[in-house]
Amino acid sequence: MNILPKKTILVTGGCGFIGHHFIEHIYARTDWNIIIIDKLSYASNGFERLRDTGCLNNNRIQIFTNDLINPIPEGLQKELGDDINYIVHMAAETHVDNSIQNPKLFLDNNINSTLNLLEYSRTLKNLEIFFYFSTDEVFGPALNNTLFKEWDRHKPTNPYSASKSAAEQICISYENTYKVPLMIVNVMNAFGERQHVEKFIPLCIKKILNNETIQIHSYPNKKESGTRFYIHGRNIASAVLFLIQNGTVGEKYNIAGEKEVSNLEMAQLISRFVGKELKYEMVDFHTTRPGHDLRYGLDGNKLFNMGFKLPVNFEESLKKTVEWTLMKENNKWLEY
Repeated sequence: MNILPKKTILVTGGCGFIGHHFIEHIYARTDWNIIIIDKLSYASNGFERLRDTGCLNNNRIQIFTNDLINPIPEGLQKELGDDINYIVHMAAETHVDNSIQNPKLFLDNNINSTLNLLEYSRTLKNLEIFFYFSTDEVFGPALNNTLFKEWDRHKPTNPYSASKSAAEQICISYENTYKVPLMIVNVMNAFGERQHVEKFIPLCIKKILNNETIQIHSYPNKKESGTRFYIHGRNIASAVLFLIQNGTVGEKYNIAGEKEVSNLEMAQLISRFVGKELKYEMVDFHTTRPGHDLRYGLDGNKLFNMGFKLPVNFEESLKKTVEWTLMKENNKWLEY
């Protein structure tokens, strides 16, 4: 294993779902000093994810509780120091349903947190990369098997995706105006261990275990369900570290899943791995979920052509995620 030269990395949202997979990944594969800023919202589950991974109690990781919706306080800036080499900005409000119910919260949070972090980054003399973590949803619905490339035009359809799109544009403006060393990634639907139960895969596991009916969002004919390119959190973590090592400042990269799977197929796979019958109903998403899109699609060839390979196979990683969740000591992740 190649150990990279010692650096300092600041990760926002490091206690969250994707964030904790990334922390676990870089903790095992680098000797970097790791600083986490997290506001510990309901989706973070406190420090529980990091505690589960065994990364919590060591002198390489510092955690600061702070809400980036406000400028970083001077006292915290002193604690962080000025020798940060990488900033990976993962912190965000991400639940689309919640963004539709409370759009101002999402716009305030996702835009202002990015702006405040960019302002802080301007004070750092040794910053090599400001890594902004965005979503496939900024491009809008991917109709007719479309796969969007990195610089395609944005067409967000809900407050969540609009907030992420706006934050991307602000990042680009800071790169152009203040020479912030920017790199942007757009990521597809993540899954894996310790995901919040509001998300589709752990929700399916819970409902199947409880013999409850799962709503599958479909086209108006109620015969075809929406699709996603699901990708395990460890694959995302691996891609981010790969890009820190090999990516180009000023570029955007798509982190795409290996296989397109319909929501019905996903529920059927989970049912098979759980070993219980699937009960479901097809629901017209147009009437039940305004602001949602049935299909997203990213072209991941730019990253793959650089030599990156997904380390975790989709179906095998889904099976392991389900089996892990079913273990008695991990059932708590279906209750948070």
